Amino acid sequence: MLTTLSRTLVPVLGRLTVTTGATRTVAPGSIVAPNHTALVDPGLVLTALHGLGTEPVVLAAAGLWKIPLLGGFLTREGHIPVHRGSRRAAEALDLAAQAIADGRTVVIYAEGGLPRRRDSGDGEPGFFRTGLARLALATGAPVVPLGHAGARRIISGGGAKQIAGVLTAPLRRPALHVHLGDPIRLTGDIATATAYARSAVEDAWRQAISHVR
Repeated sequence: MLTTLSRTLVPVLGRLTVTTGATRTVAPGSIVAPNHTALVDPGLVLTALHGLGTEPVVLAAAGLWKIPLLGGFLTREGHIPVHRGSRRAAEALDLAAQAIADGRTVVIYAEGGLPRRRDSGDGEPGFFRTGLARLALATGAPVVPLGHAGARRIISGGGAKQIAGVLTAPLRRPALHVHLGDPIRLTGDIATATAYARSAVEDAWRQAISHVR
């Protein structure tokens, strides 16, 4: 349902293009690590991955499961709630590890939240939390860095500006781009692995932003 919704709405809101590195597909059992800039950027990620033949499991804020109807869809499709700041937070990584063992692709946003900036510009990825590295080190799964740009041209700023951005996007149709980097393997301690993953995602983001300037 999430992918279908994304594929329907993203072409209306903007002009999405996708590039890849030498590896043009996502292997089963991989972890996809995107940067996170705006409320709508998961739509760009899901649309791009669908075009590459991948239907992933997404780790997302547990609050989404409280939304009527949406929560049921998320559960049925196998997406994983993240209960941030609670004792249940570690459960998400256990469920993600099981999904990887089952051959599913898992999407995890290592930044853990959106930037606090209110402008519509794209900024480099922020601080990475350790969940991505812990999951990759525990499972041995390859990490596919994904960079995207342009989502903040659809929605950013305060509430009124966000609504105006979404309503006018079909007329403006801003340029949107997703770049899928080549997979990497995380090794070493958690801090080293986290830093390496962030660097790879930043490289993918720089590739993406070069297509929307």
